[in-house]
Amino acid sequence: MVKVVIIGAGLMGTATSYPLSDNGHSVHLVGTHLDGEIIKSCKEKHFHPRLKRTLPQGVRPYFIEEIAEAIEGADVILSGVNSLGVHWIGRTIKPFVKPGQMIIAITKGLEADAQGNLSILPDVLASELDEAIRPQLKFAAVGGPCIAGELAGRRQSCVVFGSRDFSAAEKLADIFRTSYYHIWKTDDLVGLEFGAAFKNAYTLAVGMAYGFLETVGGVDEAGANDHNLAAAVFAQSCVEMKRLLEISGSDPSFAYKLPGSGDLYVTAVGGRTVRLGKLLGAGKSYKEARQIMAGETLESAEIIGMMGKALPKLEKDGKIKSDELPLLRALVNVIVYGKPLEFPIDQFFGGTGIL
Repeated sequence: MVKVVIIGAGLMGTATSYPLSDNGHSVHLVGTHLDGEIIKSCKEKHFHPRLKRTLPQGVRPYFIEEIAEAIEGADVILSGVNSLGVHWIGRTIKPFVKPGQMIIAITKGLEADAQGNLSILPDVLASELDEAIRPQLKFAAVGGPCIAGELAGRRQSCVVFGSRDFSAAEKLADIFRTSYYHIWKTDDLVGLEFGAAFKNAYTLAVGMAYGFLETVGGVDEAGANDHNLAAAVFAQSCVEMKRLLEISGSDPSFAYKLPGSGDLYVTAVGGRTVRLGKLLGAGKSYKEARQIMAGETLESAEIIGMMGKALPKLEKDGKIKSDELPLLRALVNVIVYGKPLEFPIDQFFGGTGIL
């Protein structure tokens, strides 16, 4: 048995407590400063109001003010915050981390500096910790298709655990793996994180395809939908993810495996990213869509904004040509520059009409 401390009582952070508890581990669930009502319910009723599920008996909830007690003696720390909270969680756990601990993140995203250099979020989190202790910790991340409610419902789920130290990925997989939570392992942490981030951006494009249907009157009297367009956008998304992985020096096959197409598919099934895409595809500006979705964390827009900074540098460094990644560029035009949606369909798949 090991002690795992989950920081962030959102849907996915909390959902990971189910396989951990089923494996007999000690699990402490620490809410952020935004999770007060959730933790209150968890403490009083042992019920998570957003997951709409009773917590496993082995899970103990804590308010963020109780983090010192909760984190004492932890073997594994799981970062369950969204991409906007990565710096915060690094600063929050900084006084408590100990040599030999493993830190694993479920957060999906990237960060770009002013020059357009991209960093994966485990590295961003690590940057907030004392420099002397960083080499004594093992950093990892989770990628792949996994809906929180399904994991908490113990539905069959397949993910990838990644760490630059493959033995750490193996150890973590052994801790989390159950008969319903299937885990593959990789030491290509950058590729795993890139795939997880890019699929959020490209899911937005799939949502846009369905939103575009509204501009032509919706499903017609014969039942014609826009699945053809959405499928082409999905396929082009995989092509572009493959190219981006090649540029990063990562395994390009991730684009067609769990971290890429697998995660893209499950995210395109529904949720806030698809909803945002539908609003944009139907003709709303990003500003208007944000107002409609006020209070929602829009991870897809965040990663597209980061790529808006990164693309000029990639071109300047000669890593991509100006006519590459047409779908991503279209997304940047909508999210960063506020332009109307235009699908560059004839530029898909190399733009030659030949595969």
